[in-house]
Amino acid sequence: MKKTPLYDTHLKLNAKMVSFHGYFTPLQYDTIINEHHSVRKNAGLFDISHMGRLEILGNKAFPFIQRIITNDAGKLADRQVQYTPICNERGGILDDILVYKWHEEHFMLVVNCANKEKDLLWLQEQAVTYQPLEIRDSTDSTSLIALQGPLSMRMLENAFNSKFDYLKRFYFDDFVWDGIPIVISRTGYTGEDGFEIFTDAKHVVKLWNLLLDKNRQDGLRPAGLGARDTLRLEACLLLYGNDMDETTTPLETTIDWTVKFDKGNFTGKEAMLRQKAKGVDRKLAGFEMIDRGIPRNGYPVLKGNETIGKVTSGSFSPTTNKNIGLCLIKSHYARVGEVLQIQIRENNYRARIVKTPFYKGEIT
Repeated sequence: MKKTPLYDTHLKLNAKMVSFHGYFTPLQYDTIINEHHSVRKNAGLFDISHMGRLEILGNKAFPFIQRIITNDAGKLADRQVQYTPICNERGGILDDILVYKWHEEHFMLVVNCANKEKDLLWLQEQAVTYQPLEIRDSTDSTSLIALQGPLSMRMLENAFNSKFDYLKRFYFDDFVWDGIPIVISRTGYTGEDGFEIFTDAKHVVKLWNLLLDKNRQDGLRPAGLGARDTLRLEACLLLYGNDMDETTTPLETTIDWTVKFDKGNFTGKEAMLRQKAKGVDRKLAGFEMIDRGIPRNGYPVLKGNETIGKVTSGSFSPTTNKNIGLCLIKSHYARVGEVLQIQIRENNYRARIVKTPFYKGEIT
């Protein structure tokens, strides 16, 4: 089991630690619901150092990135971030990642920790025809923390005594504080405004404590994986391994908008073109429970006596005070207003397909 550089700090904050894809990570410090509301009302601070960070360097970095992602990196300005899947030749989603572009010869990919080793091997295989190209794993030498919530801008500026309002959503910049080089991006996974901060692993405890100490009076609290999951679900942000995997194409999910067929060739394009021409048989959709019952990953979804799919994510939603979820079901049932049944421990409970996201924050 790996420990992030903030492991001892989490223990001092009385965090409940759990195993998460090979890392000891904080599930919660307070109750999950209190941490959830703190992020929605003020801000929360997350240790996400377990996320993989892979740098792509060389004069063929840009064409390589264009080939492996479904989105269009040609639309990226320098110091801009882009969300995209990477897919196999069958169109199945290998991972969903963030692409950071410093310039056309330097990119960084932030990948899911469960997929890092798989992604790294796959990238190295794809890079054979793009040499010379350097793929550098900087996960262990760097750390990543996320400041998320409507007050995150004020808190960031208060901590570093600097203005960050020039930093637009999905852009990043290099910054130096007290001699420490950091990268600050205006990104997140909660449905709120927020920032993610990259730094050398040996400095992250100092930055974590700075952010908390300077902003505790304004309501900043540490938050764990439990709140991160309920926050992302309300915002309809997908979780790899639940809402998508290598058996799922982007066209079957809510991130079909990330597939840019007109950008040129990319891995999985032909398979997805065939799927699009034939028609997408199943679709990811959001639902609210009508009857009392909390849906969970893997629960069957039925229409009458027919099993039409399964729940991919489900939870109680603290913000809406409803039980909500995502399900991958036959496409013709994925219409807003359709009433279905979720099988929970041998009993069927009614649910209704609704428009997503379930919650939308005021993100600038």
